Amino acid sequence: TGNMELVLDRQLAQNYVYPAVDIHKSGTRREELLLPPHVLEKIYIIRRGLGGYRPLDAMEWLLRCLQRYPTNAQMLMDIKVTALA
Repeated sequence: TGNMELVLDRQLAQNYVYPAVDIHKSGTRREELLLPPHVLEKIYIIRRGLGGYRPLDAMEWLLRCLQRYPTNAQMLMDIKVTALA
């Protein structure tokens, strides 16, 4: 049900930012079948928030954010839907 497209970014790799994934161009089709609605809503908030950033800046921000939490679930729990939407 889900096909993932992972797009790597040479500029990220050249700047030693790993994983060197272009998060704007990467994604999973039909993720609404893979994730519960409350998680999907928060992922959409993150994507919209990073939409205006260059891929390098977006990935660096996301990595810093992920490092603050022991699990992805805890990071998503801290995202306030009403405050960020």
